[in-house]
Amino acid sequence: MKQVVQSYKTGDVTLRDVPVPQCGGKRILVRNTCSLISLGTERSTIELGRKSLMGKAASRPDLVRRAWDKAKKEGFLKTWQEAMGRLDTPTPLGYSSAGIVEQCGTAATEFSPGDRVACIGQGFASHADFVSIPVNLACRVPEGVSAEEASFGMLGIIALHGIRSANLTFGSRVVVMGLGLLGLLTIQMLRAYGCEVIALDPSLDKIELAKKYGFQQVTTDTEELTRLSDTFTGGYGADAVIITAASKDRGPVDLAVQLCRPKGRIVVVGTADIHPDRNELWLKEIDLVVSKAAGPGSLDPLYELEGLELPIGEVRWTQKRNLQEFLRLLADKKVDVQPLITHRFIIGEAESVYAQFIAGKLIQPIGVLLEYPSNTIIERSLPLPASQAKSNTSKGHIQIGVIGAGLFGKALLLPALQKQSGVSLHTLVTGSGASVEHSARKFGFANQATDSASLWSNPDVDGIVGITPHSQHARLVSDAIQYGKALFIEKPLCTTEEEFNALKALATQATSLPILFVGHNRRFSPHAVQMRQWLASRQSPLVMQMRINTGFVPASHWVHSDDEGRSRVVGEMSHFIDLIQSLAGALIVRVSAERISGDNRTSVNNDNIAISFKLSDGSVGALIYSASGDKAFSREALEIFFDGKTITSKDFRLSEFHHNGKTDTFKTRNQEMGYLEELKHFTDCVSGKDSIAVPPTEVFATMAVIFGIERALATAQVISLDMP
Repeated sequence: MKQVVQSYKTGDVTLRDVPVPQCGGKRILVRNTCSLISLGTERSTIELGRKSLMGKAASRPDLVRRAWDKAKKEGFLKTWQEAMGRLDTPTPLGYSSAGIVEQCGTAATEFSPGDRVACIGQGFASHADFVSIPVNLACRVPEGVSAEEASFGMLGIIALHGIRSANLTFGSRVVVMGLGLLGLLTIQMLRAYGCEVIALDPSLDKIELAKKYGFQQVTTDTEELTRLSDTFTGGYGADAVIITAASKDRGPVDLAVQLCRPKGRIVVVGTADIHPDRNELWLKEIDLVVSKAAGPGSLDPLYELEGLELPIGEVRWTQKRNLQEFLRLLADKKVDVQPLITHRFIIGEAESVYAQFIAGKLIQPIGVLLEYPSNTIIERSLPLPASQAKSNTSKGHIQIGVIGAGLFGKALLLPALQKQSGVSLHTLVTGSGASVEHSARKFGFANQATDSASLWSNPDVDGIVGITPHSQHARLVSDAIQYGKALFIEKPLCTTEEEFNALKALATQATSLPILFVGHNRRFSPHAVQMRQWLASRQSPLVMQMRINTGFVPASHWVHSDDEGRSRVVGEMSHFIDLIQSLAGALIVRVSAERISGDNRTSVNNDNIAISFKLSDGSVGALIYSASGDKAFSREALEIFFDGKTITSKDFRLSEFHHNGKTDTFKTRNQEMGYLEELKHFTDCVSGKDSIAVPPTEVFATMAVIFGIERALATAQVISLDMP
């Protein structure tokens, strides 16, 4: 299928051939009929992308500060790679479309194939032949409303939420500043709800269009706007001023303060410099509100991705209910968008359209539509041009497929995999067509796909690397055992004890197990290798102390979600358990743990814990894991005591061996976390050059420790673990 994407790194807008996205259990797959270009939002996105690196930094100084703090702690090179990975992520353009439902997820029962739907949402209702839409971001289109009209849905509900944010009543007098697409929709809705409208726009063409809609109190002049406001409000001032214009100065907000009545309200729907005179606001007790997107639920992952609707008794107008209302206004002819459609183009002309749009060569654009063919075939696997793919025919090369390509994977794992000798990259699979096409092309894969099913059964693929969300790991392991295919996944092995027990049973029943490799990269770090050498001749058990200053993550983050990350104990702790066991050469057999008793908001209790452990060789230790420290402070520190000697290691940059009054030092210029080394070990194992360093029994034993820690935290008891 074809999709319009922008490179945030260069600002270029291109039309790409990409695989059709998966539907998903709580989504619908929609064949777009048409989509609406949001001139204001998309222009801002493109202009930001076209800025130089310094220009982007000047636009987001908050991100620059965060990157600097990260670089001081984790090294400049790693931070630079992650930052460039973010910049190099393709941005699907578009967030408002309409089309026909092709497929429904098992949980998307309110829809059926063949339904006409309006679709909304950045990253969802994109300019593409097919779009995968969460259930809360789509509504059926009523009879009498065309696909062209329904494609205005996102812009319509942004305007509608701006009106609701003004807290109006019947007969309210409202000034609207800016008569672009949002403004022209806003004034029609205000009239539909019984409000009197006065409007301003510097363009005479927009004023004439408003007059064709029957609005007479409209002007291009700010002084005349003041006179109109005085006349039609009886000198009291407007009940509300809604700013739908895009401006970089403070003029619109300052003028709005002058136009408002005492205790009136200013709502910023567009963009403006918000630095009003405090005394002016104070004198009138004016409320100034920035309207957020399309209503409650906007940008909330539980609402948008998980489909959790907010109770109507608590929140009357959510994002989806606003969309339903906008479609009702269209059906009842209270809002007319047909006069706003100024241009229509087919999707194949998209690159030319955007070039004209940015160059200012589109004549008086307001509503610009992209139209789509009705016969595009659903293809979820596509080859890449041979010139863009790394040679995969070299004799002796193993073929590796990859599932997933998030920021972590693109910044660290995929570059490390690309550097492996004797490896050819066969197929990259991700859920997003735009993402998979860009990443597959960048890293030299031969094929791109949005469906992983064919990858497992493909005899040409020797091994699979999974860089997916935590909640998908158990399924990957299950598939690997079922198909007998070598698998590398990032930690954790799984997220629940139910999944863990099912995987253990599946592994027990299997005649033989494939290579199952969990990405505990720290054991492969040159620092860990050096420490094992220092420990090689030890005679007595170890006393170990490890401290992790992990950094605060709010309770609302996905890592704490039951459906996704489960907890940081499950999602991250196995890194440190594996490292401890690797250095000791023994398994943990007993754990106890305590967490803080905080408010679970400013300090997440489960992210601040102390663990004691006993290993099978008699060694003991403690692990302190805290999210309450300074992020700029050292993240990881380790101390090991044995035989009158001491090993210390800090952040995988400096390790020291203290013995007989002397100190041996092992230092690296950057953090050496072992990513390159662990992937080399995995690919060497797949090719038969090496044997697996961590057998499946140890992989399962490490995960058993994690669930033991959870039980210890819940019961305050010492938990004994069964030896494999």
